Amino acid sequence: MAHAPDLQTQPSQSPASPFAILIITGVSGSGKSTVLRSLEDSGYFCVDNLPLGLLPAFLQMQAQALQGGRKIALVMDVRTEGFLQNYAQVFSTVEEQGFHLHIIFLEADEATLIRRFSQTRRQHPLADRDTIVQALRQERNSLSGLRSLAHRIIDSSHYNPHQLRELIRSDYADLQPRQRMWLHLISFAYKNGIPPEADMVLDVRFLPNPFFVDDLRPLTGENPGVQGYVLDKPETRAFLDHLFTLLDFLLPRFQEEGKTHLTLAIGCTGGQHRSVVITNVLGQHLSQENYPFTLSHRDMPRSAGEAT
Repeated sequence: MAHAPDLQTQPSQSPASPFAILIITGVSGSGKSTVLRSLEDSGYFCVDNLPLGLLPAFLQMQAQALQGGRKIALVMDVRTEGFLQNYAQVFSTVEEQGFHLHIIFLEADEATLIRRFSQTRRQHPLADRDTIVQALRQERNSLSGLRSLAHRIIDSSHYNPHQLRELIRSDYADLQPRQRMWLHLISFAYKNGIPPEADMVLDVRFLPNPFFVDDLRPLTGENPGVQGYVLDKPETRAFLDHLFTLLDFLLPRFQEEGKTHLTLAIGCTGGQHRSVVITNVLGQHLSQENYPFTLSHRDMPRSAGEAT
């Protein structure tokens, strides 16, 4: 699906320019939380529903960090008491203090908003006594003045969450060019359970097991002897060739889909030999491909003397 066009209401810097302070606002159900999550993944310091009266003091507290390159995104909307009555004065105050605000206003057509509230079963913040349609129209009318102040207006009616995240990331992310997602590699023992945080799980219990070699049993996959035993087997070499090919195909596509973190868990029976060796080799491959990653061996004994 093609991106829906978005409207620039006032002349402003190119979206590719670095914006230090973003104010995310707009009608309820238009995607403000999705935008904030995308900005957080892109390196912004994010706060949802900051009370309007705290904005000047908050920015003063962040002044030094802003000078050091910190980027801030704040969702501020009708959920905050007094927002509609006071936003113009407060925004003007912080601008006079030298803080440049870039206001992004999100909206969507009425049918889309009704469908979203129905799907999520959330209550509109102004719908205590009115119907959802009445609340949406009241909110849209009350925000017309703020809409006119916006530097950018995005109609999210024809965006799914992934498309909206991608739009925000491509226009407002201040990252290294196409910064790669972080990978987290974990070796584990099946006897202790699969790591609950795993996005992908690889079972390497089919590989030859050093546990059945008397000299190797008390050692771990960090030992060169164990590594040689596992890696010298033709089935291991074939497996790694297929694994590297699979990951080289998958990882760029996960990143294009919007993933910023991926946890890959590699398991064997005891979490001491085969899974440790394969996880370490995979880490070496990712280093060669310049992927940032962390690596941990969840169930490996801390020393050979602890092995069981």
